[in-house]
Amino acid sequence: MRDEENVMGTDDVLTVRGLRKRYRGRTGVQANDGIDLDVAAGQVVGLLGHNGAGKSTLVNQVVGLVLPDAGTIHLDGIDAVAQPHLARARASIQAQANVPITGLTPRRAVELVGRIRGARRPEVRRRTEHLLDALDLGPWADTPAEKVSGGIARLTAFAMTVVAPGRLVVLDEPTNDVDPVRRRLLWQQIRALADDGHAVLLVTHNVREAERVVDRLAILDHGVVLAEDTPAGLTAPLRGALTVEVDLAHDATPTTEPGTTGPAVAWHPAVRPVAATRGRASGTVAADAAPEVVRWAQAEVEAGRLERYALTPASLEDVYVALVGDARPATDAPTPATTPEVAA
Repeated sequence: MRDEENVMGTDDVLTVRGLRKRYRGRTGVQANDGIDLDVAAGQVVGLLGHNGAGKSTLVNQVVGLVLPDAGTIHLDGIDAVAQPHLARARASIQAQANVPITGLTPRRAVELVGRIRGARRPEVRRRTEHLLDALDLGPWADTPAEKVSGGIARLTAFAMTVVAPGRLVVLDEPTNDVDPVRRRLLWQQIRALADDGHAVLLVTHNVREAERVVDRLAILDHGVVLAEDTPAGLTAPLRGALTVEVDLAHDATPTTEPGTTGPAVAWHPAVRPVAATRGRASGTVAADAAPEVVRWAQAEVEAGRLERYALTPASLEDVYVALVGDARPATDAPTPATTPEVAA
């Protein structure tokens, strides 16, 4: 990830102010509730939140598929609410659902979208070859789309999105179904987009990988931005702390309460519990207490109450869990059908 100084002073490609959207009907979900967001040229801004936090609604308004109830959206100087067709021409979006390319090969699909977006044929071919090589898609480049895996289809959708990228590139969960090796290649290409001067809005759940490439991260919950800062700024309150993760034996449950019945593991007193599911739990501990916690965890493993444990530096994922927790989200709106031109 680049030093923050290298992206300061760049021009804002996307500016969102006071964005509100409520879906009518029986649920009356307030999907977005006063959102402010900026994405500058040369930046990757991550958007993180539970399913139903309002991420897709925000993205759909940015690219003109959904009309906001209130607020403003300016995309590359265009009022995206008043002139969505002009704003949309300045953006490229990879939606959660891949655009169907039945009857095409990945190479042909990428080239076709490049031409639709107005790029010259030689440039489209050069850019297509670069993306096929950079994402290791060469072995499938000329295979009918019906015969490629979900991960290859996802990478093809990314290549279609960025073959002739707009000033703003919106990527909605781009790594879904992609294998670990090609995910690394994909993250490199996402970073390269920003380094080439594009503004990138990245919607993802994979915060541990995304923090390597994002310049800023906004955490969204129930339609509200809870926090927005650089990765260093967000993790600053946790400096000097470590994350403790444990896998419990026999589907036990971690507890700090005395007298718990059934299979349970009592946390070491120095650990502050953060999250727990059946069989797995995590917490935080001050770095100076780490040796005691390691001794405690090793004793629990030897006693058969833990299967494994790990201590790692506090991360953006810990910040996210601390802010949002495990609360069940409200239902976000379904993503509207996306046309090939928009998906490009």
